[in-house]
Amino acid sequence: MEVVQQDDEALVKLENTGIERSKAVDSAVLGKYSIWRRENENEKADSRVRQMRDQMIMARIYSVLAKSRDKLDLYQELLARLKESQRSLGEATADAELPKSALERMKAMAQVLSKARDLLYDCKAITERLRVMLLSADEQVRSLKKQSTFLSQLAAKTIPNGIHCLSMRLTIDYYLLSPEKRKFPNSENLENPELYHYALFSDNVLAASVVVNSTIMNAKEPEKHVFHLVTDKLNFGAMNMWFLLNPPGDATIHVENVDDFKWLNSSYCPVLKQLESAAMKEYYFKADRPKTLSAGSSNLKYRNPKYLSMLNHLRFYLPQVYPKLNKILFLDDDIVVQRDLTGLWEVDLNGNVNGAVETCGESFHRFDKYLNFSNPNISQNFDPNACGWAYGMNMFDLEEWKRKDITGIYHKWQNMNENRLLWKLGTLPPGLLTFYKLTHPLDKSWHVLGLGYNPTIERSEIDNAAVIHYNGNMKPWLEIAMTKYRPYWTKYINYEHPYIHGCKISQ
Repeated sequence: MEVVQQDDEALVKLENTGIERSKAVDSAVLGKYSIWRRENENEKADSRVRQMRDQMIMARIYSVLAKSRDKLDLYQELLARLKESQRSLGEATADAELPKSALERMKAMAQVLSKARDLLYDCKAITERLRVMLLSADEQVRSLKKQSTFLSQLAAKTIPNGIHCLSMRLTIDYYLLSPEKRKFPNSENLENPELYHYALFSDNVLAASVVVNSTIMNAKEPEKHVFHLVTDKLNFGAMNMWFLLNPPGDATIHVENVDDFKWLNSSYCPVLKQLESAAMKEYYFKADRPKTLSAGSSNLKYRNPKYLSMLNHLRFYLPQVYPKLNKILFLDDDIVVQRDLTGLWEVDLNGNVNGAVETCGESFHRFDKYLNFSNPNISQNFDPNACGWAYGMNMFDLEEWKRKDITGIYHKWQNMNENRLLWKLGTLPPGLLTFYKLTHPLDKSWHVLGLGYNPTIERSEIDNAAVIHYNGNMKPWLEIAMTKYRPYWTKYINYEHPYIHGCKISQ
């Protein structure tokens, strides 16, 4: 009991000290009027800004109490001081940004708060009011987060004007070339299994150029590297023209149009067949259109055009696209290569088909995050705690692929998911199913992920990575990219290049 009594006495003493400081604010050091922010006693670059915000919070609380207790004069005085403080504070985040009048406003506010405390102080009422304000602020934060998610996903779907301009100019110039000038050298290397082959599927000229440039610039023997680039018909001319103008040194490159793969049709490919169905068209283009930003954030991700593109699903048909090769390294177009990758061809996959970096932590990125385990087709065949892995840099053994009929396994699961009951959309969930117990975990330093969404990746982890991956919405070519990660990508772009400069693409 004595301890409790001593604590109560100490609290009362502390409160009285705070009141006296408020009353004597004219001669006191600013920042000491309030017992609720004792840390303001330390001089900081934003101490006055923070104190003004504290004052405004307390003024709002006391104004509500004053009005409810019919103290209308005090209520009006609090509102007047609140408006003055709001005008003085403005958008300031540091004391140096405050106007000269801020000091007098703070003193005036401190005095009226001291008066209000003498007349209205009620610990329970203040606590309740603070709780209401906290809940309201929390709800606003949740709403803003939903809106932010929606807008970032919307931004991720867009093509910046500069890249669109680049693609258009390159396309025009490509089709002005005579047919004999449209050919790449070293075509004899395209089916040579002794070389290092890469598969890159992209509709983004600038992104593809960074992948190729970064790989070659860090390769020990560039002449032994072969890039198999597949794009769509809209970007076919642009991709060709870019690499004709900017060949990757002694390496080999070949550009193909996915629409020229006539075998890839709806009678063979389940995804194409499903995209022709009325239900899928309804899902993508008509049904459940959100009426607000926040309401649409959860579904917008799955309506991203990339999920409709065969470029995204072509990764399940690698042996059909490259029948003469025995191994190929698959790269996404939002990665940057930082060191020689030929060591990946030496990794023993132990009879597995896919070499990939695992992404699971203690409970993150396991199968139950991606798949519907309430469905017996999933729960009876897969472990919900199985570790997920990443697309973006994958070594595929195409001989084992053909032996194990990986494409057939993919078709089986894709057909079973016609109504999206096993997973929503995308290529990672069917990839997890298709390569289940057929994936060899690579050392994590080969592939560091998260530069498109995670601001807390260690610098050392990035610098030591062979490949860094901007997976997420904040792609390095978008304005929403994280500034601190962009230089890893922009260093492989020549911004003085006539096409780049002409399209006003800048760092």
